Amino acid sequence: MGCLFCNVLEKKIPADVIYEDEHAVAFRDIRPMAPTHVLVIPRKHIAAIHDLTEEDVATMGRVMLAAKAVAHQEGLEAGGYRLVINDGDAAGQTVHHIHVHVLGGRNLTWPPG
Repeated sequence: MGCLFCNVLEKKIPADVIYEDEHAVAFRDIRPMAPTHVLVIPRKHIAAIHDLTEEDVATMGRVMLAAKAVAHQEGLEAGGYRLVINDGDAAGQTVHHIHVHVLGGRNLTWPPG
């Protein structure tokens, strides 16, 4: 079945998509860790941060702008929000398609875990 998030992009797996443009798609996490927990993924498959190349600069910039748009759409700007990218298994990356977690809606503690 391949990459879980690629299957979301191809609409083979349902997702609660709340934002999309030509570069990125955002959908609600199925196991939210905050009142607002949205995943923003690039349409291009990139497994992780350590796989990024110079050719991915524009893609990742667009993903970050999509995360900003999601935070605005979800009303998180006033109270603040957190963007997280996990890189590798030890960091908690469970789907190996790079993604940004947009977390908010409550006070977030530090360190995160």
